[in-house]
Amino acid sequence: MLRDQTLAVLGAGHIGRALVGGLLRGDDLAAGQIRVTRRDASGLDELRERLPGVTATTDNVGAVRGATVVLVSVKPQNAGALFDEVRDHVSPGALVLSTLAGVTTRAIAGALGQPLAVVRAMPNTPALVDEAATAIAGGAGASGQHVALAREVFAAVGIVEVVPEYLMDAVTGLSGSGPAYVFMVIEALTDAGVKQGLPRTVAARLAAQTVLGAARLAIETGRHPAILRDEVTTPGGTTISAVAELEKHGLRTMLIDAVGIATERSRELSVVARDE
Repeated sequence: MLRDQTLAVLGAGHIGRALVGGLLRGDDLAAGQIRVTRRDASGLDELRERLPGVTATTDNVGAVRGATVVLVSVKPQNAGALFDEVRDHVSPGALVLSTLAGVTTRAIAGALGQPLAVVRAMPNTPALVDEAATAIAGGAGASGQHVALAREVFAAVGIVEVVPEYLMDAVTGLSGSGPAYVFMVIEALTDAGVKQGLPRTVAARLAAQTVLGAARLAIETGRHPAILRDEVTTPGGTTISAVAELEKHGLRTMLIDAVGIATERSRELSVVARDE
């Protein structure tokens, strides 16, 4: 289904570039089927170099004409002007994908002035290395086929979960913002290793690989994290002493609260976006 599409990416920043790169590497789309845009013409040469064969332009209208899938990946504050620019040129049967935080599918269809199929997506920055966690939610005009097509697009750079739209703020708080939490853990583990005498480069590699390996073990075994933790926690050993210290300082509660705060902030931004 994806191979028959023509994709326009409006706003080829980090996520947009990563997505197109993933589609090209996986042979999901040919370069000639993809158009990408940037506001700043100075960035076009870099796009053409990174994405050979892909049409790179500042012309949003030209990019959407005839496109069967349109991905909107600009900053939310720039979305209104973009929608005004392209609304009369989006094909009536096109699928619109949006990574706009806090902007509902209903608002997007309304801004484009026609009852289009709209699917919201919340990918995260590991899309840059094809390890994204993306959640998608179809709007009222999106059929099961539209959602399946959106899943194919985002599966090019990682895993995809389909959720009801009302849960997109929770997704933002968990996986959308989640890489920042993990980077803080890696940084803290690195500093801890340095404090104990390890060279920083060694500590950094060990910390990052430990996080990567633990995540892969959880994913590939499908076992509960608590079970995996217990398997390396021997009675009276080093790990249980460290775990007890983490529990004493409330690591679990801090992470739960952090996701809650980020989710609430996403809701607040959603209200602002609707009001605008």
